[in-house]
Amino acid sequence: MNLGVNHSIRRRDFLKFAGLSAAAGFSAALVSSCARKEKTREKWRMRLSTSSIHFIQLPIEQACEKIASLGFEAIDIWSAHAGCPHLDDVQDRLGAEGLKEVLAKNNLKLFAFSVYKGGYEKYADLLGKAGGGVAVQGSAKPCEPQELTSRMREFIKSQEPLIELAEKYDSYLAIENHGGALLNSLDSLKAFVDINTSPRLGIALAPYHLQTIKASVPEAIRICGSQLFFFYAWQNYKEHRQLPGIGPTNMIPWIRALADIRYRGYVNPFMHGHPHVDVMAANLGKSRDYLKNCYNNISRQT
Repeated sequence: MNLGVNHSIRRRDFLKFAGLSAAAGFSAALVSSCARKEKTREKWRMRLSTSSIHFIQLPIEQACEKIASLGFEAIDIWSAHAGCPHLDDVQDRLGAEGLKEVLAKNNLKLFAFSVYKGGYEKYADLLGKAGGGVAVQGSAKPCEPQELTSRMREFIKSQEPLIELAEKYDSYLAIENHGGALLNSLDSLKAFVDINTSPRLGIALAPYHLQTIKASVPEAIRICGSQLFFFYAWQNYKEHRQLPGIGPTNMIPWIRALADIRYRGYVNPFMHGHPHVDVMAANLGKSRDYLKNCYNNISRQT
């Protein structure tokens, strides 16, 4: 009899212990799963695009082929700034389906249309039908510091029709900072981010112009945060030294800041000017390798 009672107690204890062990095992598995997810979440991946205007001498098909051959994942197609023919040619000749065929043939994704000339409204339908992306354009005239908040509010209000287009065509509108413009300083970036509430409206950040006013590029990136839609890897030097790894700027802090905010777009090495196609391609290849080295450097530290 006592044996039976003792057996029953041992059985209950065993079941209780087994239950606790199972619970502990489940908790450990859950913690391990969360840790794996957190670790995965922290692995920000840098993706690279570049702009069609770098190959302004080539038709869009050949520009895409050249950009793909250099190992870029995506393309930013320019409208007629400085006479670039690409976006208008796509609109007039290829259409959305033709563009998608060219991109697919070269294994390129569409990142952006740069519409400084012509504006987003002109190309909104094309961008949407081509799969959607980011449309980059400028802001407005500068203002006095004491007027910044009110002027920025007015500017963002003025973008509402374009925001509606972006929603209709599943695209995004990115406003570039520029010297002598409303969106220029760190204070103006902060005002933009604080006032803007649309997930379709954001910033295209050009470090070239920030360096002109001696503003911190990493600080600007962190101010933009989730509202950073486009990033130019572009430094304030002459000719080909505007490009990453060609000019002297250390861009590791830039890439680290992009990783910190988990930037969702492509890093876009950029310059103004139109050297020979082979020279441009060689320099972009060096920029690609330099940016990858920057990324590898920050990856080793995390």
